[in-house]
Amino acid sequence: MSGLLEGKRILITGVITDASIAFHAAKMAQEQGAEVVLTGFGRMSLVERIAGRLPKPAPVLELDVTNAEHRDSLADRVREHVDGLDGVLHSIGFAPASCLGGDFLDAPWEDVSTAVEISAYSLKSLTTATLPLLSAGSSIVGMDFDARVAWPAYDWMGVAKAALESTSRYLARELGPRGIRVNLVSAGPVRTMAAKSIPGFSGLEETWGERAPLGWDVNDPTPVAQSICAVLSDWLPKTTGSMIMVDGGFSALGA
Repeated sequence: MSGLLEGKRILITGVITDASIAFHAAKMAQEQGAEVVLTGFGRMSLVERIAGRLPKPAPVLELDVTNAEHRDSLADRVREHVDGLDGVLHSIGFAPASCLGGDFLDAPWEDVSTAVEISAYSLKSLTTATLPLLSAGSSIVGMDFDARVAWPAYDWMGVAKAALESTSRYLARELGPRGIRVNLVSAGPVRTMAAKSIPGFSGLEETWGERAPLGWDVNDPTPVAQSICAVLSDWLPKTTGSMIMVDGGFSALGA
């Protein structure tokens, strides 16, 4: 029996450690038959070591989404490993410390603009960088944390995620005529390096499982990885511009 992503060529960004949602998505994509190419930023030797823990070897390309040279050369660098792409996972986000933790009114624009560029505008940047490799039937998936409400301490990162949500809808509009889907997976809290850097995140972790109708395990990224692979597959052929909630049902309830 063939896997859900058999023969698919998938670019996955945002692998930092083997706790990263992106790592688990890459692992599951390989298990489902995909050929995976990873991108990393900063500590490339660490990302390469983490890539070695995947079921199969995966090439790692350096990508700073704010670097025009990196973006402009990305398609050619990907072509050194695969002849095209069927899917892209955008798992990139960053906000300076001033943008998180409860000082919403004090964060300066230069820090806010960094958060918005890396966490939201980069979905557009990554999409246009990979567009020469994509064709009808391709799927672009971004990682989200529900920005329809104001979370404690999430502050300007929440604003950036709201911009990400809007960006995905406009990209879906623009790329729909080409047969390319753009969706977000909005995950509940998972204990990753990124999550640990958010002040107050532990409070969400403690109560999420109690409130989610299906329950929630902050130490288990598998349901999120499975959902990402489903959206990357051919099984949601007419779903685009959507935010797919993978949070145990938490977001369906009132406060």
